[in-house]
Amino acid sequence: MERRIIGANEVPADSGLPRVRQLVVDESSDGQRLDNFLMRELKGVPKALVYRVIRSGEVRVNRGRAAADTRVATGDQIRVPPVRVAERTAPVVPGREFPVLLEDDHVLAIDKPAGVAVHGGSGVSFGVIEQLRQSRPEARFLELVHRLDKETSGVLLLAKRRSALTSLQDQFRDRGTDKHYLALVQGTWPASLKVIDQPLLKTLGADGERHVRVVSPAHEAARRSITLVRVQRQFAGHALLDVTLKTGRTHQIRVHLAHAGHPIVGDPKYGDFALNREVARTHRFDRMFLHAASLAFDHPADGRRITLSASCPPECTHLLDQL
Repeated sequence: MERRIIGANEVPADSGLPRVRQLVVDESSDGQRLDNFLMRELKGVPKALVYRVIRSGEVRVNRGRAAADTRVATGDQIRVPPVRVAERTAPVVPGREFPVLLEDDHVLAIDKPAGVAVHGGSGVSFGVIEQLRQSRPEARFLELVHRLDKETSGVLLLAKRRSALTSLQDQFRDRGTDKHYLALVQGTWPASLKVIDQPLLKTLGADGERHVRVVSPAHEAARRSITLVRVQRQFAGHALLDVTLKTGRTHQIRVHLAHAGHPIVGDPKYGDFALNREVARTHRFDRMFLHAASLAFDHPADGRRITLSASCPPECTHLLDQL
């Protein structure tokens, strides 16, 4: 089913004024969050405005109110109130390939470099997925299975079939995957701190910017979050950690480590900004030291357990050598 806009204009089409839109969700958007679906459909509408009309109840899914994190389904009818779309030239997306860790008819795994967003949005014109689609015009289906922060490098998994996407996302949700990260943090990590079991709360600012913090388990919106930590190397003033995610919350590693008093080196949101400047000046290191080193999952076609690894980037190994 192709996406289409149907009827329900509240003002004359030639008036130049914004009109009510009725959008129909197609298969490629099945399971997507409502906010992400609208931001893709309403190009040119400020992100803050998208969240405002959702919160106000003006956006209706099948005639009912819906939250920003509501998952839309194929065939859902979404009413969007009149919003003015800024006229702008669509960004030119350069095709780009990334180092391939695994590729077959069902999955594609790449080694994502730091500094590249996985998708466009939040002031980013395009990301990994748009660049891959541009470089592979023959691809009938290509979707992100999970996300990595822009400044995080390492293993990123994509699906080349709808069935593979559903299977892999189920594994991520049901904790059927095994994810290991390398993180360089400030200070001496306490040997006794091996499990961080702290609930997290994600909030959105007026501009739609995400921020995550540790909250009490009694908080009604708290989500249990578990991170396992093992010291791989201890330096004078820094520690290299092997971090395993048992849950996959937004910014989980970054927030958990910072809350423990050991922020990740180079973290621009939750880190020690003075330390970040010192490391950048002294060691010429200007990224966040968080690397998705390995990912294990069951292959969606035959169930084989697959383990993928991405080597630590040169700039990170160089910093470790200096330390």
